[in-house]
Amino acid sequence: MNTPILMDESEFHARVDAAFASIETALDAVGSDIDSEISGGILTLEFENDSKVIINRQAFNREIWVAAKSGGFHFRFDGAAWRDTRSQEVLESLLIRVITEQSGIVMSITI
Repeated sequence: MNTPILMDESEFHARVDAAFASIETALDAVGSDIDSEISGGILTLEFENDSKVIINRQAFNREIWVAAKSGGFHFRFDGAAWRDTRSQEVLESLLIRVITEQSGIVMSITI
């Protein structure tokens, strides 16, 4: 069961900012043509084939939401990792999977 930790809004934003920075660092390390842009609390990844993965902070729910071709996913921080509220998959694993599915690029992400 995914038991979220209680965190105030500033801690939530700091954790999401750190997650977004880790994702962008991983993209830079791969040296691929994945475009990333952060605007209004949303990190958009755009691939050469024009598909996108949207990673969105949901402050009210203290969640990170991910929209990809394979579906929509909601993640809560459990004290150790951001975990999907349904499958319990960690955010890093989901992002590696959907980025590979949509772009063909295999990469590693550590959040």
